[in-house]
Amino acid sequence: MKKLFLILMIVSVSMFAQEETLLTGEVEHGGFGGPVVKLTSVKKEFGVLVGGYGGWLINHTFMIGLGGYGLANNIKGTEAAQNAYQVYTDRPVNIEFGYGGVVFEYIHNSNSLIHFAFSALIGAGGVTYNERYNDDWNWGNNHSYGRPNDEFFVAEPEIKAELNVASFFRINVGGSYRFISGINIIGLKNSDLSGPSANITFKFGKF
Repeated sequence: MKKLFLILMIVSVSMFAQEETLLTGEVEHGGFGGPVVKLTSVKKEFGVLVGGYGGWLINHTFMIGLGGYGLANNIKGTEAAQNAYQVYTDRPVNIEFGYGGVVFEYIHNSNSLIHFAFSALIGAGGVTYNERYNDDWNWGNNHSYGRPNDEFFVAEPEIKAELNVASFFRINVGGSYRFISGINIIGLKNSDLSGPSANITFKFGKF
């Protein structure tokens, strides 16, 4: 019995010693954040999304963080939406939407002057209709009462080229595709908010 116990102990120690892990040796920590501008298509019209992302950087290579974006320009709703919500306003209704979530990023050869990065955002967002009048957002005389809204799931992979401008500052340009699912609001479908984006990011931090 003692011999069997000894054999099991030796096997266990041997297996533990051979264990491989993603991170080995001394782990270096950093972090960054910054604004992002996305030029995209919303309902087959030109759209501008603004926001930012950032997080914890591990060994100059892997980043785990958060990001979020919102539509910055006016895009009118469809005729169906206008007809459905004319009880609240007789002015054109605009699409208003945003999203955010967890961001994972892999940076290849981070210390090279120009290098590449791959990232993915996974999260959720919301969409509504609103009107713009005298530079203020209103919803007729009803304000937020009865205002239509919906939530959706979003996944957005991205590939980008990055330039090391300074030790604390980087610029990258890239392209992403926004996959949206779960839209259930009059006048919009998943494909209206899904689509490609051309992006520019300004990153500040410890790389």
